Amino acid sequence: MSMSHLYGRRAAEEEGVEIENFEITDWDLANEFNPDRRRHRQTKEQMTYGIWAEGDSDDERPSFGGKRSKDYTAPVNFVSAGLRKTAVDEKQQREEEEDDSDNSDDDTPSAPLPPRVSITKKLQKGNFRGNQSQRFAGGIQAGQGIGSWEKHTKGIGQRLLQKMGYQPGRGLGKNAQGIVNPIEAKVRKGKGAVGAYGNERTQQSLQDFPVVDSEEEEEKEFQKELGQWRKDPAATGGRKKPKYSYKTVEELKAKGKLAGRSTGASAGELAQVKVIDMTGREQKVYSSYSQMSNKHSMPEEGPPSMSTRDQKGSGFVLPELEHNLQLLIDLTEQDILQSARRLQHEKDVVVSLSHESKALQSRLEEEEDAIHRMEAVLAFVDRFPSGETAPGEGPTLQECVHIFETLQTDYYEEYNTMGLADLAAAVVHPLLKENLFSWDPLKDSSYCLEEVGKWRAILESRNLITGGQDSKMDPYHRLLWEVWVPVMRSSVSGWQPRMVGPMVDCVELWSPLLPLWISDHLLEHLILPRLQREVDTWNPLTDTVPIHSWIHPWLPLLQSRLEPLYAPIRSKLANALQRWHPSDASARLILQPWKDVFTPGAWEAFMVKNIIPKLALCLEELVINPHQQQMEPFHWVIDWEGMLSPSSLVSLLDKNFFPKWLQVLCSWLSNSPNYEEITKWYLGWKTMFSDVLLSQTLIKEKFNEALDIMNRAVSSGMGGYMQPGARENIAYLTQTERRKDFHYEAMQERRDAESVAHRGASTSVPTNFKDLIQTKAEENNIVFMPIVAKRHEGKQLYTFGRIVIYVDRGVVFVQGEKTWVPTSLQSLIDMAK
Repeated sequence: MSMSHLYGRRAAEEEGVEIENFEITDWDLANEFNPDRRRHRQTKEQMTYGIWAEGDSDDERPSFGGKRSKDYTAPVNFVSAGLRKTAVDEKQQREEEEDDSDNSDDDTPSAPLPPRVSITKKLQKGNFRGNQSQRFAGGIQAGQGIGSWEKHTKGIGQRLLQKMGYQPGRGLGKNAQGIVNPIEAKVRKGKGAVGAYGNERTQQSLQDFPVVDSEEEEEKEFQKELGQWRKDPAATGGRKKPKYSYKTVEELKAKGKLAGRSTGASAGELAQVKVIDMTGREQKVYSSYSQMSNKHSMPEEGPPSMSTRDQKGSGFVLPELEHNLQLLIDLTEQDILQSARRLQHEKDVVVSLSHESKALQSRLEEEEDAIHRMEAVLAFVDRFPSGETAPGEGPTLQECVHIFETLQTDYYEEYNTMGLADLAAAVVHPLLKENLFSWDPLKDSSYCLEEVGKWRAILESRNLITGGQDSKMDPYHRLLWEVWVPVMRSSVSGWQPRMVGPMVDCVELWSPLLPLWISDHLLEHLILPRLQREVDTWNPLTDTVPIHSWIHPWLPLLQSRLEPLYAPIRSKLANALQRWHPSDASARLILQPWKDVFTPGAWEAFMVKNIIPKLALCLEELVINPHQQQMEPFHWVIDWEGMLSPSSLVSLLDKNFFPKWLQVLCSWLSNSPNYEEITKWYLGWKTMFSDVLLSQTLIKEKFNEALDIMNRAVSSGMGGYMQPGARENIAYLTQTERRKDFHYEAMQERRDAESVAHRGASTSVPTNFKDLIQTKAEENNIVFMPIVAKRHEGKQLYTFGRIVIYVDRGVVFVQGEKTWVPTSLQSLIDMAK
């Protein structure tokens, strides 16, 4: 027991206060492993006062002072028990005490042990299984009593193990890798914690698990560090080993690169700037900003301790030399960094120059290739004739075609860049003009057609644009305009328009090769004026060649351009028809080809003005005589059925034929006629009309009127004597004619329905009267469109052909001379035609 324990106990006894030491004793360790120690419930006083409660148990933890009355009013004093000694110190102290006790046996009796020690010994020597600690520490001996429990059983465990391949004396497992001997227990030297007495592994564990224990190594390192952390070289008098730091050139370069990235200014500008750093405890001088920035890139060592300073002070100290050496080191580092930068710069320059050299080399190769190609192009160009070349020495037109094709296919860039297409004007034009000099288009229209087609593929397909005055003209167009058009102009000037065949064939043959504007120029400025002059000199009375024979072949080419010729043609035809008689069929032969050429309105107006009056006079001169009828005048009129519109012809017959015809019928029926002859006469006249005329409503009405007259005459007995069977014959004739009309009307309605259904499959059904007018106009090829900004009484005005109309409440109104007249849709169509 230490002096502090004794002093604390003595002081406590003098004061009369019981003080308990909280140190773990042997009694605590022995009683902890005692399973039979008494356990009792706390009393109410113990739960209230805790450790200050009074207790009478004999199993209480023994204290130094024994049982004494406690004064709870006195202050509580805690006495330090000192530091816990290690197991090695306790062992040394125990050996010293034993030696002392042996030496003092002869002189003095041994001092009495403290009560706690005696109680502990009694507990260890007692009969309440006090040897429990011995059983746990080393009671089991290795290899003795193993499997003795088998004597109390029938040996089922051993048999089961043997069935599974177990052999006595060997370990468990497939390869007998199990532990044969039971785990050995090693007795700890003292009663300290685990690991307090060093390694506790047995020989068996080292054999079975030959693994280096990392905990032992950690313990050794910890003990080593624990013993060194308090050591001070100044206190121990030892000398600290100098610590040297080395930097390689690569590390210095890397450090310089990092510093170079962090600094914004270049090294060349700030390399020779002197910098004084006064931010620290000492003033420092740097040769550049980069060196100053490097001071934070690597952590510096902390300030030296006082002992180190004293040690240096007592030793070798030369601050000037250290400063000079540090300055030399810094200068050397700067030289190395600058050399590295220069080397890197030179390497970059080498790389840049290498790339530039490669680029220049490739450009040189391209230029050499371009020079070779240009020389080849010049070789081709030199083959063309020049001013010094004789007329017959240059290449032919076919060779020029081959040269230009080669230039376009093999030297396309040079062909476009240098504008070699302009050579065609200087090279090809003379050759082609020489070939076309003796060409007559009217005799051989296909001459040089193939050659010109080749030049079109060469010059026009690329759509090349040349410079100069004709910058907008294609080389091929220029070739035709300067070479081909003059030849055609001279040919057209000497051409007779009535010899239409050769010229039409020539124009149609060359049209695919001609540009649109050249074709228009040829037709409008060369051919059309010649036709106009020829029409002006044409006389229909004396000219034996019909005008349509040399005008109509130009319709596919000129089309609407011939409109200016139609008015003088109609005027001359009208003058020629002033003395014409319907008996002359030559007029119909001359006018018939123009029916589809003139517009419907112009044709109808021409017929009404020049033909219908002549036919009306012819019908007025017609004498209807049932006994001796002259049919020629009637045939002269009916022959014009295809030339006149149905409405015009019906109107002509209604005014000039049917009145006389019905009058003759009435007079015949009033003079005791022969009804069979009347029937034959009626049927004979009806057969003179075509089905188109018979389908007209007015014609039907006139023939039905004749049947009604005959029926009235038969039923009234007109003429006195009545021929037997006449009434039945007339009734049969009437019924037969009415049946024919009914069948014809039904058939016509069926045709109309089929045509409407056929049109309805492709077009929609009209939903209002305006749509119906539009549909009828489309069927009859009549223009129907609104007139912009034109209204009558708020109604939109429309053009229906050349007629002005408007629609109001499903009624069509046509503009008359003074007022608007309502009309039917069919009448409107007839008027428009």
